[in-house]
Amino acid sequence: MLARRSAFAFFVATTALVPFAPAFAQAAAQPDGPAEDAAIRGNEIIVTAQKIEQRAVDVPITISALTGERISELGVTDLDELSNYVPGLNIQEQSANNPGIVIRGITSDSGSSQQGPRVTLYYNGVDISRSRGSYQAIYDLDRVEVIKGPQATLFGTASAVGAISLVSARPREGFSAELTGGYGNYDQTLLSGYVNAGSDVLAGRIAFEWRTRDGYVENLAPSQEEELYSQDNLGVRGSLRFTPNSDLTVDLIGTFDRQRNGGTPFISGRFATPAGPADPFGDAFLGGSPYSEAALGNSQLGLEREIYDVNLTAEYAFGDSWTFTTVNGYREFDSAEVFDADGGPAPFLEFAEIADGWQFSHEGRFSYVDRSWRAAFGWNFFTEDGRQNVPFSTEEGTFLQCLTSLATPRPLIPGIPCVGPDGSVPASLVTALATRGAATAIPYTSAFENRGDNDSYSVFADVTWLPTDRLELTAGARLLIEERRSAYTTDVPDSVLSGAPLIPGQIDTNGQVFTADRSFSAVLPRFNVLYRLNDDFNVFATASKGRRSPVVQLSAARAGGVAVPNLQVVPEETVWNYEGGLKFGTGIVSGSLGVYYQKYDGFQISVIQDDGSSRTESAGTASNLGVEAELAVDPTDWLSVFGNVGYIDGGIDEGNDFAPQFAGARFRLQPEWQAAAGFTIDAPLGGGIRFFATPSITYRSRIFFEVPNDPLISQGPVTLINARAGLSFADDRLEVAGFIRNATDEDYLLDAGNTGGAFGIPTFIPAEPRFYGIQITGRI
Repeated sequence: MLARRSAFAFFVATTALVPFAPAFAQAAAQPDGPAEDAAIRGNEIIVTAQKIEQRAVDVPITISALTGERISELGVTDLDELSNYVPGLNIQEQSANNPGIVIRGITSDSGSSQQGPRVTLYYNGVDISRSRGSYQAIYDLDRVEVIKGPQATLFGTASAVGAISLVSARPREGFSAELTGGYGNYDQTLLSGYVNAGSDVLAGRIAFEWRTRDGYVENLAPSQEEELYSQDNLGVRGSLRFTPNSDLTVDLIGTFDRQRNGGTPFISGRFATPAGPADPFGDAFLGGSPYSEAALGNSQLGLEREIYDVNLTAEYAFGDSWTFTTVNGYREFDSAEVFDADGGPAPFLEFAEIADGWQFSHEGRFSYVDRSWRAAFGWNFFTEDGRQNVPFSTEEGTFLQCLTSLATPRPLIPGIPCVGPDGSVPASLVTALATRGAATAIPYTSAFENRGDNDSYSVFADVTWLPTDRLELTAGARLLIEERRSAYTTDVPDSVLSGAPLIPGQIDTNGQVFTADRSFSAVLPRFNVLYRLNDDFNVFATASKGRRSPVVQLSAARAGGVAVPNLQVVPEETVWNYEGGLKFGTGIVSGSLGVYYQKYDGFQISVIQDDGSSRTESAGTASNLGVEAELAVDPTDWLSVFGNVGYIDGGIDEGNDFAPQFAGARFRLQPEWQAAAGFTIDAPLGGGIRFFATPSITYRSRIFFEVPNDPLISQGPVTLINARAGLSFADDRLEVAGFIRNATDEDYLLDAGNTGGAFGIPTFIPAEPRFYGIQITGRI
C-alpha cells in the first residue's frame, strides 16, 4: 500500500536534500525581441511564464526553463530526452502519435477525441494539447519553459497540472545562417539549419530539421520493409517579424511537421519467435496480417503523420504602461498508425489508429505595469474538431483459438497453441479444421470511431499589488464556459464461425452515429505571494485550482436486441495545488527549492476495455506531495555545474470507497525519485579554437505503466549517462561535435501492458539503446 507521510516529516526530510539535490540554470541565447525571448542578465534567465518579462527568481511559481543553447549543449533531440533534465517532468514518447506528458506524476495521453487533456502544451503561445496532434520537433528553439501546478489564468483551462511552453527562435535584424550535418550508429542522419535575414523593420527566418534512423528492434517478419522504431522526420518552419516602430511587433509563423516512422515494437512477453523464446529486448516477429491492408490502410507497420500550424501574434504598447497582445493559431493534424497489438507472429490482434482534426485559438490580453501594480485581463476562444477511428483486422479461426487458449481454460480446439515454441502459428490451421476444409482462412474486420467537437469561451483577470519593494500579492481567476459534443459509431459484423462479433464488448451501431452534448462552466482561481528577502533571494507561496474537463463519454450498448447510445458523463476532475519555496540567484550560485501538495477530487483514469478501446473512469480522490530542487554553480567563466532532483509521494488515496480497486495505487508513469546532474566546459584554446563538453547523468526510480499497479507491468530504476563534446574553430564558424546517449547501453522499458494487456497478453516496448555519432556545423 502507498505510504502517506505527514507534512511535517516531509518538510524535515527536504532539508537533507538541499546539498544533494541541485538543478541547473541555463546559458542563454541572445535576446531576440520584446515579450517572447529569453536572455541572461548576469546569472539570471529571463522568462515570460506570467506573460511579462521577469527574472525566473522573481516568478512566484515553480518553473524550469531551458534555452535553445542549453538544449543543444545537452545533445537532446526530442522532448522525451529533454524531460530527463527537468524535475517533475516525464515525457513518454511511445510514438510521435502517442506522447504521454507527465507533470508531477500526472499524465495526459488519451487518444480519445472525447477526452480533454491535463497538461497544456503551448507552441508559440497557442494551445496544441490534443494528444495526437501535440508532438513537436524541438529544433531552432529560443527556449522551453516548464511551469508546474495549475495555471488557468496564464495558460488556459487545459493546464490542470502545469504547462510546457515551446518558443521558437524569432527573426532578427541582419544576416546569419547555420547548417548542421550528422551521422551515427543505426544509420542516423541529420540535416538541419536556418537562414535569417532582415532589417529592424522586417525580418524573416527559415529553419528546418530532417532526421532519419534505422529501427533499433529487428523485425524478423519477411513481409515488413522497415525495422521497428525507424525514423524519418521532417520539420520546416518559416517566420516573419514586422516591427514598424518601437510600439508594435507582429510575428507570423508557419510550421510543417511530417513523420514516416517504422512500427512500434509491441513485443510479447509470451510468444516465441523463430529466434527463440519471448524477449522484450530481443528480435521481434511483428508481421501484421496478410488480410489487413484493406482494413487498416497499409500492409506495413508504422506511422504516417502530418502537422500544419499557423500562428499570428501581435503586441502593441500604448500609453505609458499598457500593452495589448493577441495570439491566434490554427493547427491541423492527420495521422495513421498501423500496429500489431498481440506482439507475436500470429495474425491475431492487428489494429490501426487513424486520428485527424483541427483546432483554432484566439486570445486577446491587455496588460498594465507600473511600480505598484501589474494587471492583465482578457478573453480566449478555443475550438477543436477531432476524430479517432480504430479499425481491427484478424483471421477468424486464429483469433478464436488464440483468445480461448489465452484468456479461458477451454480452448476452441484443445491441443493447438496460438504460437508454437519455434515461432510458428499452429492456430492458423483452426479455420480449416472448424470448417472441415471448406475454408482455410476467413478474414475479419471491424472498427469503432469516436469524435469530439469542443468549444470553450473564457474571460480572465490577474492582478498583482506591490505594496512595498519587497512584497508582491497576486490574485486571479478565469471564468470558463464549455460546450462539448461527442459522437460514436461502429462497424462490427458477426463472425462467420461464431455468429457474433469477435471482440467481446463490441456492438454494431448498424450505420448509426450516436451523438450527445453537454455544457459546463467553472471558475478557476490562483493566489500568489512573493517576498524579497533581498535583491537575490526570494520566498514564495501559491494556491491555485486546476480542472480537467468532464467527459461526455459516448459508446454503444444493447437493449432489446438493438444498439442504443451508452452515455456516461464523467464528472470534472479538480485539483487544489498548494506550494511554497525559495529562489535565489547571486554571484556564481543560483537555484530553487519548492515543496507542493495537491488534492484531487474526481480523479480521472483511462482503463483499457476488453475490446481494446480506452474508457475514462473516476477513481475518486487522490493526492500528491512532493519536493523539487535545482542548483547551478558557475565557478569560472569556462565551467558550470548543474543538477536537480524531484521527489513525489502521490497516488490514489487509500480507503477510497468510491473506487476501491484503485485505492493506494501510484499514478502511472510517476517515479518516486528523479534527478539529473552534470557540468559544461566551454574553454577557449587560442587561435579562434574552443573546446566544449557537457557530460551528464540522469536517474529515475521505478514507474508503473498502469493503474492498478502491477510489478510485472513496470520498469525499475533507470540511470543514463549522456555526453556531447567537441571543438569549435574560426571563432565558432565551424564546429565538430560528438555525442553519445545511454552510454552504458542499459536495457529498460519505455512502456508495457498496452492494448494486448486487455486480451491477457501484455506487450513490452524497449526504450532506446546506446546512440552515438558525430555532427559538423557551419555558421555565417
